[in-house]
Amino acid sequence: EVQLVESGGGLVQPGGSLRLSCAASGFTFSNAPMSWVRQAPGKGREWVAGISNGGFRKYYADSVKGRSTISRDNPKNTLYLQLNSLKTEDTAMYYCAKTPGGRGPFAASEYEYWGQGTQVTVSS
Repeated sequence: EVQLVESGGGLVQPGGSLRLSCAASGFTFSNAPMSWVRQAPGKGREWVAGISNGGFRKYYADSVKGRSTISRDNPKNTLYLQLNSLKTEDTAMYYCAKTPGGRGPFAASEYEYWGQGTQVTVSS
């Protein structure tokens, strides 16, 4: 059974930082490009960042470029997203997903597996 379990979200003040994690199981993680996607209240899902299966190629949406870092630890089957200089508009549910590549965005049908999400709230 495929499982993606996100963690690390929470309430943070503007300008703060968070590190999100995604623990993967049930598929060969080291062969899988992965992405982080977020959905803010009342909005559609937004691809945020992606990474190649080996972790050497990384891609970011303009909305988070320069403020975030995607990484992975293949021996630990874990994907990460470091979020810095958080803004109120970063408030959203953050999901990890298996994607056909690292460079997004992707059509909804291209996301193969999803986690349940972790909530990030940026507020003073």
